[in-house]
Amino acid sequence: MKPFRLNKHGKLVLPCSIFIDLDFSIISSLDHLQAIVRRDFEGKAPTGTEIAKRAAAGSYTTRYDLLRDISLNLFWANRFALTMYDKRPTRWRDVPRNREDVFVALLEPWTDAKAKSESVRDAYKQLGAKWNQTVEDELFESLFDIFSNKLYRAQELPPLKATIAEALATPDAMTTILRKYDPDFKRYSDVEILDASEEQPELEALRRWAMVLHNQHPWDRSRSKLKTFDEMEDDDVVVLFYPKSREVVDFIHRVKSGTMPTPQSPKPDPECKPVTPLLPLVLATDTPVRPKIESLAIRKGEVICNNDDVVRNSPPSWSPMSADEITEKTGIEQRCYTVEPLENIALEAARAAMKHAGRAPGEIGAVLFCTCTSSRLIPSTSTWLSGQLGISQTHYSADIIAACAGFPYGMGAAVRLMREVNRPILLVCAEKFSDKIGNARPSRMIFGDGAAALVIAPTDGERDIEVVQTYASGPFSQVNSIIWPNFDYDNDITVYGPEVKKLVKRYLDQMMNELSELKSVKGGKALIDDIDVIVPHQANKTMIIEIAVPQGIKAEDIYFNIAKVGNASSASIPTAMADAVYEGAITKRSLIFAPGFGAGAVGGYVVMWLDPAIVAPENTTDDLTMVPSPKAAPSSLEGVI
Repeated sequence: MKPFRLNKHGKLVLPCSIFIDLDFSIISSLDHLQAIVRRDFEGKAPTGTEIAKRAAAGSYTTRYDLLRDISLNLFWANRFALTMYDKRPTRWRDVPRNREDVFVALLEPWTDAKAKSESVRDAYKQLGAKWNQTVEDELFESLFDIFSNKLYRAQELPPLKATIAEALATPDAMTTILRKYDPDFKRYSDVEILDASEEQPELEALRRWAMVLHNQHPWDRSRSKLKTFDEMEDDDVVVLFYPKSREVVDFIHRVKSGTMPTPQSPKPDPECKPVTPLLPLVLATDTPVRPKIESLAIRKGEVICNNDDVVRNSPPSWSPMSADEITEKTGIEQRCYTVEPLENIALEAARAAMKHAGRAPGEIGAVLFCTCTSSRLIPSTSTWLSGQLGISQTHYSADIIAACAGFPYGMGAAVRLMREVNRPILLVCAEKFSDKIGNARPSRMIFGDGAAALVIAPTDGERDIEVVQTYASGPFSQVNSIIWPNFDYDNDITVYGPEVKKLVKRYLDQMMNELSELKSVKGGKALIDDIDVIVPHQANKTMIIEIAVPQGIKAEDIYFNIAKVGNASSASIPTAMADAVYEGAITKRSLIFAPGFGAGAVGGYVVMWLDPAIVAPENTTDDLTMVPSPKAAPSSLEGVI
């Protein structure tokens, strides 16, 4: 888990975006590590020589642009120190000679370093500030002090450093020594770094970068030099490298001993279409159940992460993107996060839904919990919820992992269960992405936290659910278009946008064809003509409109709340339905088309009636009770039907 926090300025900060902490227990090989490092450090970083050439050619337009390149170069030059080692300056006479867990960097000099550095300084002076000259000049002095005193070529750095014994066996090899070392030289604490604050989000990110890079060289850099081991004197201070963790030590041992596992991904079988079409469940003809939606309650995250917050927490692996560009690309201005555990917000929504429906615990026949972000396995969150709600026994309590199609999957399961239990079903959809995203930029831009709960009960009156359809699978690339945990991204949630777009288009084509063939419930030609409002899974507003409009869907017929809450996966459709009522977009009983699609190439839709009266009043932040362990309700059999 990689939680956010609020710093002393009340700003949302993401420690994982600035403190590099790879999980070496899941890195399977040296090639795997180098691929991660290339992506996170090398892909965006120019070499020092390239920066000097760009500076001399007048390629930089502002001081910030040059500052950013210098920072990226320095992260790249420290890529293995940041990911694997802690640096400890030590007097040569005190250096252990025979330990296998103490290392030293073997370095090659950066030729013409002084001339190239001075050309960069001269170029900086000719440029104008982009936002704040005072701040940018201060950051330049900090970063340039490291850059101009970098003595070695960064291209040849190996991930595995030499032991002292290996270094002594190559006496003409060079390493960094400090001619003078002050152990009290300024270092920034983690708290100081997270509390950094600038008015401009991009400069705040750059400020944190500069502080982290400073901590990689906490000494007078002008007093450092490269020296061969056969020239080493007892009072020379050598920069030693110690593994950051036991996992790094184990990784180094596995590489050196040749015992690295080499897992192979199984080859998928050829794709095969269904023998016959998998038809939607049409309640008017396919089942005697007449479901009524008695209540809908939602619980949004209480902490706002706006696009400026995303920008100010940019790690060096991201391409530049402004807050406005994030909105243009996704339709999102902010997303909601919560400090609460996932099950807590689910419980809040469930309690509110049962209260609004007027249902007692003993009346509930089943509890369904839809999520793709739960870390609770035993007991399942659905059974945990059942216990917390004081439900003595259900016929069925189960978790459903259907990602962004969780709502149609949950509705389908509720309808089928209702035939068995003939009692109210509690359906809860909840997600907490904020602590599982890490540094994958598409995920950080899109996902948020939230919960929604519905009570669905059998009735002799008019039904509220007309059609339920669910899908899954497809091309292997689409099934794996959203992954968590992803070993290649330090177990973070990752989104492969082009493949997601393909699966959305594929399913939306199928959905529209089915709706065109299904019978109208209003006396018209087809069900598709009956729809009053489309409330889709809030995946990416820009993408959905781009795909939907060619299908003949008008953008103004689609309701979006994604700008304010982000993508809460399984909870996004019911949350959007509630917001449509709160905002007055739905003011009377209306027929809703609610499609969803996402990870695992899952998809589905519900065609249902939404009566504004069933939506519980919205909780405000002041209404939320922050308790780490909710008190369970007493077990009850009252109101059993």
